[in-house]
Amino acid sequence: MMKNFSSSPLHSNSQTPNHIRERNNRKYGLLSALPLRFSLRGYGFCMAALLLFCLGSLFYQLNGGPPKILLDIRQYLGVCGKNLWSVKTATCRPFTHKDRLARQLVSCPHVHKQRRGESTYLDDHGPPAPRVLPFPSQVVYNRVGKCGSRTVVILLRLLAEKHQFNLVSSDIHNKTRLTKHEQVDLMKNISNIPQPFLYTRHVHFLNFTRFRIEQPVYINIIRDPINRFLSNYFFRRFGDWRGEQNHLIRTPGMKDDERYLDINVCILENYPECSNPRVFYIIPYFCGQHPQCREPGVWALERAKQNVLENYLLVGILEELEDVLLLLERLLPHYFTGVLNIYKSPDYRKMGNMTGTVRKHTPTLEALQVLYHRMRYEYEFYNFIRDQFHLMKKKIGLKSVSQPPAYSPAFLRELALRTPEPLDEDEEPDTDVEDANSWLVHP
Repeated sequence: MMKNFSSSPLHSNSQTPNHIRERNNRKYGLLSALPLRFSLRGYGFCMAALLLFCLGSLFYQLNGGPPKILLDIRQYLGVCGKNLWSVKTATCRPFTHKDRLARQLVSCPHVHKQRRGESTYLDDHGPPAPRVLPFPSQVVYNRVGKCGSRTVVILLRLLAEKHQFNLVSSDIHNKTRLTKHEQVDLMKNISNIPQPFLYTRHVHFLNFTRFRIEQPVYINIIRDPINRFLSNYFFRRFGDWRGEQNHLIRTPGMKDDERYLDINVCILENYPECSNPRVFYIIPYFCGQHPQCREPGVWALERAKQNVLENYLLVGILEELEDVLLLLERLLPHYFTGVLNIYKSPDYRKMGNMTGTVRKHTPTLEALQVLYHRMRYEYEFYNFIRDQFHLMKKKIGLKSVSQPPAYSPAFLRELALRTPEPLDEDEEPDTDVEDANSWLVHP
């Protein structure tokens, strides 16, 4: 008997809706459990969001904390606990940003419970901004002896109190040349001073970059070389008007024959104190620590000029001290603002008049000519500094009458010691500073 298979449901072209629904359920059952498929654009958006999240997380860790806006949101919402953008603040532990010296404290909203509708300054504005350091924030004044350095140091002490910068004035006066290890130790100590700072000491130029240490900005003041020599010569022997016993304490080993030695005899008979290399004094302060810097010659002179052009913000001359202070006030306002008002005050003038070197007199013309010849490199450097200083005044727009040099090569006019007497830099009594603080005017 033949069976008719044409009417069998398996071979029939017409299927019932139930069969179609069951087949579709079996076909797409697995796909229905998966999320919807993403387009290529959606996939790229997700990857970009993930990359942005990773970069933000990295920035958060490197910067030491979350962005300020998230801190503000946390403060307003009162969220203080363990979450992605908070730090542990139960004990208000400080954290330090990588490139900031000032420490900041993360506020603790849960410590002081606030009433509804009330907020503190930190809630409204976030943590206080770190102190912005002035530029430059590292200044070194390697002061030259008998060039008004003590005058400037007393001014700096008053300015440091007024403007809140760190002033470190070394008491070492007779060690200007250092070994390599001493240089490194000193430069590291200087670099570790909290910024902004101004460091001052009688020391020859230090090249920080040679030892891969950040180079500070240098400033300095020099004076006419013969004037400097005469001031030092008589001061070592007789002191100043503050007390004639000071020189006995400073030079106890000096015999009377040396103390009362006529300066003309010292120069003309070529005593060591009045000849090279003792009179080759100013250039080594700018040439540096190289042994050849202490030998009078063109090499030391040119190297000193190069260091001035590359590393010194300003080198002034004592004969125009008021203009020097004015330029410092404009170039370094965070340090020297108001310095002229202090310098011109009557009390300061009265104190400065007590520091003039006693028993000082001018040598004969013959002695001066011999001394000038021995100081020819010093005078070439002094003239270079004076020209650079006048050029700086012209660039700043400072109009002032510049004084001629104290001594010209021809010596065609009567010689006079017109340089204002600096304060003694060899000792720094605290009594003078205390007296000076009494007339400091605060802003």
